[in-house]
Amino acid sequence: MKLRLGIPKGSLQDATVQLFQRAGFNMLVSSRSYFPSIDDPEVECMLIRAQEMARYVADGVLDAGLTGMDWIAEHQIGHPEEQPLVPICDLVYAKQSFGKVRWVLAVPEESRFRTPEDLRGCRIATELVRVTKHYFERRDVDVAVEFSWGATEVKPPVLADAIVEATETGSTLRANRLRIIETLMESNTQLIANQPAMADAWKRTKLENIALLLQAAIAAQGRVGLMLNVRRTDLDHIVALLPALQGPTVSSLSDPDWVAVNTIIEERTVRDLIPKLKASGGQGIVEYPLNKIVI
Repeated sequence: MKLRLGIPKGSLQDATVQLFQRAGFNMLVSSRSYFPSIDDPEVECMLIRAQEMARYVADGVLDAGLTGMDWIAEHQIGHPEEQPLVPICDLVYAKQSFGKVRWVLAVPEESRFRTPEDLRGCRIATELVRVTKHYFERRDVDVAVEFSWGATEVKPPVLADAIVEATETGSTLRANRLRIIETLMESNTQLIANQPAMADAWKRTKLENIALLLQAAIAAQGRVGLMLNVRRTDLDHIVALLPALQGPTVSSLSDPDWVAVNTIIEERTVRDLIPKLKASGGQGIVEYPLNKIVI
């Protein structure tokens, strides 16, 4: 038996492959194949555009897949008659960062539009058509929503009055002289499955194990391990300097006057922290990388 797993092709592809590699899977993608190789004989991968992932998981072509909450919502709004997809876990990463993406309503900087209601009777361009229509329908604002094939930021004001577009930092919108007036939704990647796959005990366990490893790899991002030896008389002062997930681990050494301290910290704090630890009596200080943190 194999688990059929969809990997998002496109902007999320590289970040997803790197995440699997940090989670302990050797995944390789060939430019000529839509079937990435993976060193787990129980998993069969297929590259699918994130926009279509929910459809193929829902149809049973795939057992599970990774895609954004935005595209899950876009699919489910259009297919209310289908059984809902099962979210297994949130995986907060994007193509540029480990953070969420916002779908925002943006208008030209110098335009008269200040609120969504100001766009009544206007044309909105977006890739996220169903979600956008649903948003304006809930607000009882009559607009024309049209699908955009890409380069959506260049359309206002000539080809559209406003756009709904995904952004991580807002820099591309600002570069195109667009102003955000509303956030429609926040989105992050999710591992999803269909209900038949989750009803199968073997597939459910396999997916839960994959989710555990992927989440552990994300938790380790930007963190490092730090260990050092400390005299017992200096321990309280050293511990007060150390931020940690659950407090540092303190272990006895063969010399009863000394202890070993082990902790996990944010990598960006290390350059300031190590000199302080040294000045406070820490010895044998070792920084080491982390691949996974299971919380």
